[in-house]
Amino acid sequence: MSLALHFHTNDKCNISAYFAHFACVSQFVASPLCCPSRASILTGKYPHNHHVINNTLQGNCSSLAWQKSQEPQTFPALLKSFGGYQTFFAGKYLNQYGHSDAGGLEHVPPGWSYWVALEKNSKYYNYTLSVNGKAQKHGADYSRDYLTDVLANRSLDFLQYKSSYQPFFMMVSTPAPHSPWTAAPQYQDRFNDTKAPRDPNFNVHGKDKHWLIRQAKTPMSNSSVQFLDDAFRKRWRTLLSVDDLVEKIVKKLEVRGELENTYIFFTSDNGYHTGQFSLPLDKRQLYEFDIRVPLLVRGPNIKPNQTSQMPVANVDLGPTILDIAGYNVNKTQMDGMSFLPIMQGKVNSSSWRTDILVEYEGEGRNVSDPACPLLGPGVSECFPDCVCEDSYNNTYACVRTVAPSANLQYCEFDDNEVFVEVYNVTADPYQLNNIAKTIEQEVLEKMNHRLMMLQSCSGQTCRTPGVYDRSLFVNIFVFSGCKMH
Repeated sequence: MSLALHFHTNDKCNISAYFAHFACVSQFVASPLCCPSRASILTGKYPHNHHVINNTLQGNCSSLAWQKSQEPQTFPALLKSFGGYQTFFAGKYLNQYGHSDAGGLEHVPPGWSYWVALEKNSKYYNYTLSVNGKAQKHGADYSRDYLTDVLANRSLDFLQYKSSYQPFFMMVSTPAPHSPWTAAPQYQDRFNDTKAPRDPNFNVHGKDKHWLIRQAKTPMSNSSVQFLDDAFRKRWRTLLSVDDLVEKIVKKLEVRGELENTYIFFTSDNGYHTGQFSLPLDKRQLYEFDIRVPLLVRGPNIKPNQTSQMPVANVDLGPTILDIAGYNVNKTQMDGMSFLPIMQGKVNSSSWRTDILVEYEGEGRNVSDPACPLLGPGVSECFPDCVCEDSYNNTYACVRTVAPSANLQYCEFDDNEVFVEVYNVTADPYQLNNIAKTIEQEVLEKMNHRLMMLQSCSGQTCRTPGVYDRSLFVNIFVFSGCKMH
């Protein structure tokens, strides 16, 4: 059985007409930031267990400590060592990969037969790749250097020349649609009239939310709205090349007679916001637009054109792929669980896990931003109009609950006031109303206990804690005055 995994940064489940043959699954990320989330995909662990907390080397992103403690146990390493898989990686790995203080481009993580990794963070031109540990520089010529196309061609070469006597696993990780949002020349004039979605939480003040959300300027200036709309268009343009890449790979599998024996996963490392709660654009926040990502899957015994609402996290990707390969996930230290039974229709919502953990550790600057001197130190990502997207005390943990009769989010901030946000996502899908102050203290304490269980879990204990308690959620909805529908 062969496997292919592709992911990038996006937040919708209707990316291309080519995915009509896929099943769509409701997926959340363990952390709404590139490196911690990618580490969760690779290890099957929550951030408190893989210890990658941000995109810096000091935050353990591709650090020597990560390489020593986590890389040998990633799911690709297990596929290669115990499953006999040919493994291929192409694209963005971790944000600090290739750093001179962490082995440079010569470092090839265990588990990869063929390695084509981008040095550090997202680019489209003028970048360096590690090709099986050797540096390969690229310039600014579209036909030779546009990264999405280079990754497509490398992937096609692997499929053409790999052994036909061993199963294979591919992971293709395009930076698109990450900034700097550089589209291919033939797509630069597309979507000229497209704007970011004007959902009910667009350009609305987050009056009852954490202070970082409340500091956003409402209404946004015309220049901020123009900036985020322009970014939205540019992101869509870069995705047209991603569509081309996916189509080429799927057609190659079809021509080789391998498509019907291959599982394909299409997903992302984090969501993105464009104007929600007057935050111009970024990720990092606890809301649905930043923590929910697409997950589209096709493969043997998976019914196409189906949508599952049972909650899946990106810590579940590794266990699921190992399950497909016949490896016993219980032999690992992974926190996630296989969702293969969901895709095959062998499990129902009453027997599936209800709770998923989301963790984020905020970042700030020790000095004031020269462009925004009135803000003082402790904040970061302040753009445009000095609206900040992050701070030291934007550190939080959430339990996201999805059950047949409950759709809830409970979050606590690690700040001086231990700020709490609670949302009934069924009644309030755009998370406009924080209902934390309308719930009795006893209920909040129970929810806090469930969150603490997840924050201290490891391996098997992460798969069972916080099982849905019907009476608890009935109380929440009664006390808050929220009506389920």
